[in-house]
Parts: sequence; structure tokens; C-alpha cells
Amino acid sequence: MNTKPVSRRKLFPHTDPRRAGRLRVSSLHELYWEDAGPVNGIPVLGLHGGPGGGASAEMRRFFDPRHYRVVLFDQRGCGRSSPYSSLEDNTTWDLIEDIEKLRKELGIEKWLVFGGSWGSTLSLAYAVTHPERVSGLLLRGIFLLTQRELRWFYQEGASHIFPDAYDRYIAPIPEDERDNLLEAFYKRLMSDDKQARLEAARAWACWEGETLSIRGPAVRPPRFDDNAFVDAFARIECHYFHNGGFFEKDGWLLDQAHILKDIPGVIVHGRYDVVTPMSSAWALHKAWPKSRLEIIPDAGHSSLEPGIVNALINATEEFQQILG
Repeated sequence: MNTKPVSRRKLFPHTDPRRAGRLRVSSLHELYWEDAGPVNGIPVLGLHGGPGGGASAEMRRFFDPRHYRVVLFDQRGCGRSSPYSSLEDNTTWDLIEDIEKLRKELGIEKWLVFGGSWGSTLSLAYAVTHPERVSGLLLRGIFLLTQRELRWFYQEGASHIFPDAYDRYIAPIPEDERDNLLEAFYKRLMSDDKQARLEAARAWACWEGETLSIRGPAVRPPRFDDNAFVDAFARIECHYFHNGGFFEKDGWLLDQAHILKDIPGVIVHGRYDVVTPMSSAWALHKAWPKSRLEIIPDAGHSSLEPGIVNALINATEEFQQILG
């Protein structure tokens, strides 16, 4: 019997952007963007999570730098974009307009769109709005931004799997407000009381940070201890979730999946993803016959789980053959 462990793919080496810049997208907002890889490479748009998470150089490392041109940007209010932590004129539809402005600025006709978690939400919203600009979709940790998903993670559901982290999450909220945690956090994160706002932001962000990986709170990423990061992250997330993603109705995104019928796609989802349960990936896959769903049996939500890294890199090599 062969007991040799299966070899898994590793991230490509770190590469620096070939160029970077700032794009004025409104009278208020200015976005930071960066462009890496060969000018004539296969264009990729990487959409970070959160919302409010900011882009990271690791997003480029899923793509062979010899063949792919990877564009990243920080969405409104976060990362290196300005004004920082701003919620004004900050909606899903503003971000979709920003993507189109950036695409035109860089002279790209269409691109492979890559996103995980909220990045998958925004990728899907962009693709159903501008399908002619999308050559393919590579999505991880599907989040359809439905009330059921929000209740599972922020109210009750994930709490039964990570009760220790959950107790830390709800600590800033008085017991008489815990029947609607999203509303209770929203009130504090929008408050002028800086101490209450920061306390709520830390609790909100660390709840996500401690549940990202199948290994749990022990591997919470360091950025969830940074006060500036958690302020923007928590406020922007809560702003979007309190407003239902700014979609016209609950479940809107899945209702639009028929528009994806001619777009090739790969969905990668951890079987034990607690942040965005696999039921969303399953529903999307059923509604989008041209997609392929890769269920990773030993992974949670993080893009850096070994099985997820392996599946995403295999997918980028497949897309290289299709789009190259």
C-alpha cells in the first residue's frame, strides 16, 4: 500500500509590482493600485476580501509571474487608498464603477477575475454587471452576502464551533443587546466614542481572524492586532453587511447566476469553512453549470490553507492553457 504523502503546490515566489499608482475615482476617493508581471501577460484582476481588508502581495503568488499580469488595488476606505476608513460613497456599485475605471486606465479589454470571501462577492457582482469584461472567474470561499450567511457567522451558528472565540467577540455587547449582534456592533462602530468604537472593532475583527483557519484562534493573522487595520476592516464590513451588500434584495447575487452561463469558472472551498459555509459554494455551483467546484477536505476559510493553495495554483495553470 502506497502511503507516500501527496505533494502539494507551493505559492510562486514573491514579485514586486512593475508599476503602481493612484486613481482618482470621485471627488472624495482615490485608489491605490499596482500592476505586476509582463505587459503582454494574461490580465488578472485580484479583488481582496473584507470588505475593508486591503490587497496583499500574497495574492500575486497564486499566479506564475512569467505568464500573468496581475492587477491589485485597495478598495475604497482601506489599505493605501484614501480617505482611510471612510464609508461615504462606499457601496458595492461604487466599487464596480471603480473596477471599470481602473480597467480603462490600464488599457485592459477583459480579465480573469480572482477573489475570495468578500472578494468572491465583488467578483460575482462585477461579472454579472459586466460579463463581457470577464474572461474567467477563479473564486475561493464563496460569500453570497445573504441574511442566512450573516446570521450564521455573526449571530448563531459558527458560535457552536468556536465558542471560545465567540465569547471574546460578544464581550463588548451588553446581554440585553445580544439578540441582534449586527445591529449592536453597527451602533458602536459608527459611534463618535473612539474608545467604544475601537473596542467593538477589535472584537469584530478578531472574531473573523480567529476562525479563518481550520487551526483556529492559535493562528490568528498579526494584522488583526493592528488598531488602524481593525478600525477600517470592522467599520467597512459592518457598513456593507448592515446594508445587505447594497443589493436590491436578499439572494440577489444567486438570482443573477444565469448571466455567468458563458464564463468559465473554478470555485475552491474548504469543507470546514466556518466563515462562509460551503452551502453557498454548492448553491452557486448548481446555478452556474460552467463552473467546477473543488471541495478541499482538510481546509477552512483561509486562502493559505495548503489544500486551498494547491487547488488555486492548479486552477491558474489551467486558465493559463485556456486564456494564454
